[in-house]
Amino acid sequence: MPADTPLSDRLDDDDYPAYTMGRAAEMLGTTPGFLRAIGEARLITPLRSEGGHRRYSRYQLRIAARARELVDNGTPIEAACRIVILEDQLEEAQRINTEYRRAARDGASTGTG
Repeated sequence: MPADTPLSDRLDDDDYPAYTMGRAAEMLGTTPGFLRAIGEARLITPLRSEGGHRRYSRYQLRIAARARELVDNGTPIEAACRIVILEDQLEEAQRINTEYRRAARDGASTGTG
């Protein structure tokens, strides 16, 4: 998102990297080390500020929260990251499938399909 985008638009954007590592860890009730670990496992890739500091989006915080929930319930961090990735992929595939079904239904009802 360009820097000249109004602040209100950036704050409404789920992908806008608004949170520092410290704030993100505080919000999740975890440590910066946990955030680094899930980054190393490639679950999330925080953006970097001009100074090189990690910045997290709301979407990334939701993903991290799900991983933390699994880890808190005894799942090893690498397995938790893989589970969250697969859950995210499944959700996206289901969304696309629903769109295709809607488009097919709409095409059939208008006689164009």
